[in-house]
Amino acid sequence: MSTGMLAFLSLLPILAVGVFLVGLKWPASKAMPISYIIAVGLAFFIWKVPGANIAAASVHGLVVAGTLLYIIFGSILLLNTLQESGGLSTIRQGFTDISTDRRIQVIIVAWLFGSFIEGASGFGTPAAVAVPLMVGLGFPAMAAVVAGMVIQSTPVSFGAVGTPMLVGVGSGLSADASITDNFLALITAIGGQVAILHMIAGTLIPLFVVALMTRFFGKNKSFSEGIKVWKFALFAAFAMTLPYVIVANTLGPEFPSMTGGLVGLAIVVFAAKKGFLMPSKEENWDFAEKSKWDPEWSGKLEIKDISHQNGKMSMIRAWSPYILVGFFLVLTRLKALPLMDWLKSVVLKVENIFGSGINSSFEILFSPGSIFILVSILTFFIHGMNGNAYKRAWSQSGKTTLAASTALIFTVPMVQVFINTGGGTAGFDKMPIELANGAAALAGEFWPFFATFIGGLGAFIAGSNTVSNMMFALFQYNVGSQIGVDATWIVALQAVGGAAGNMICVHNVVAASAVVGLVGKEGTVIRKTLFPFVYYALLSGAVGYSIVWYSQKGIFNIGSFIAVAIAFAAVYIIATNNRRANLLLSHNSSSDVKSAK
Repeated sequence: MSTGMLAFLSLLPILAVGVFLVGLKWPASKAMPISYIIAVGLAFFIWKVPGANIAAASVHGLVVAGTLLYIIFGSILLLNTLQESGGLSTIRQGFTDISTDRRIQVIIVAWLFGSFIEGASGFGTPAAVAVPLMVGLGFPAMAAVVAGMVIQSTPVSFGAVGTPMLVGVGSGLSADASITDNFLALITAIGGQVAILHMIAGTLIPLFVVALMTRFFGKNKSFSEGIKVWKFALFAAFAMTLPYVIVANTLGPEFPSMTGGLVGLAIVVFAAKKGFLMPSKEENWDFAEKSKWDPEWSGKLEIKDISHQNGKMSMIRAWSPYILVGFFLVLTRLKALPLMDWLKSVVLKVENIFGSGINSSFEILFSPGSIFILVSILTFFIHGMNGNAYKRAWSQSGKTTLAASTALIFTVPMVQVFINTGGGTAGFDKMPIELANGAAALAGEFWPFFATFIGGLGAFIAGSNTVSNMMFALFQYNVGSQIGVDATWIVALQAVGGAAGNMICVHNVVAASAVVGLVGKEGTVIRKTLFPFVYYALLSGAVGYSIVWYSQKGIFNIGSFIAVAIAFAAVYIIATNNRRANLLLSHNSSSDVKSAK
């Protein structure tokens, strides 16, 4: 069978997701079973994978889905605990004291706090922490999910203390011992390249977050109102990415996102309190009254404004659960400490499922879900809760998690069948590799543009930058060598694209939506995050093309042309929309004056 035909067939499960989930807006609980059936049919009838292997991959998928549901339950429990204790009400007031402007709040919570949590834990944890926190602050559930997904880009390559680089790229390239005898040095060098590409593409991510929020969830449905805070958004972007790049190029891939997020938080919160680059009180932006929201924006997770039973709670006491979450995530992921090895030693295993060689495991104590549950229990005592309130938190969390299970029990098994299609009697490579082979046959010297999209596709399918890098790092290195360029930059493009792919990854969207009870709207969320992903992958690919072909084609090449065109387009959009926002503000002010008269 030809490379092109195998690539097309490999694309079918993904096309099914695109058509039913994104195009027709079916809920994941209906669209993903179709994609699963297509993947199973291709694996059995075309790739000739034994039925036992397909069943084993499906069982492994169910185990992975269970681990995700455990994390979802823990994050919902922590939020409900904070709500019942009155801590959430105090946290909400704290953000109001910094700024009542929702555009500023979303940058601080999603971009900066989310980047820190991503650096500490990864694997979708920022959505489990930042998304419900935004809902607790009064954001529509869908707005919170979209914001939480869009920032799942720049910090992801160095998430979970560098796992996508050290484990993903490292294990991918180590399959070919001829590449180098010092893989740690190679991964560190590639990590520096990755950080530079992320800084370039990530500069506009906070602005994307606020512009999408005001366009899709604002009273006036206006991009202009989000772009109005472009100075603060760019300031927040560089406050995170500059220390991020410095750390990646000096200390290695473990701490760029954690350091960038933490330093950025300190700088931006301090600056915001001082009014630096902040919108004026007259320009304050908020959502419409909740009664006027589109019904599809709201999840089933109901946030109530409950005050502490003994009166006002101090800010440090209210924030202590999130401080503990960050502390425990860092503490349990530092390799220098024995705690990580001890927690990982407690493993629930299912080995050699159905004699297929496929293993599945669940490191229950190492899971972020266990940290969330532990912190929830500690919060019961720290916040002085009563038993009935805490019982309500557990009960409501269980109901919300149960509603998310249907979508995940088909989404994750489809992914596992798709990526475990190697070794069939037909003799074909696994579906993701055949898909990449088809793209490489078409691309030629333009492969840098395709490299980021292949990385993104891997994350879209597998739900993980780490898995995408494991699947494609060596493939990308070999393609780079074949077209005669520095192959390490092609691997860097793979890692950047794999990080950006988290914005549109189905099971990440399902998990983030489930945390706030927004079940059945996954396709709508992906439609809103698709453009930021395309921007991120295209700009990174253009910059990568310019870098790898600079010595042969000079500075004036198609890559630099596209990168400059994107930059000019951004400047033009900011300028024109800023003018529109000023006109809209002037019009609204005039209307208010007339109404007063």
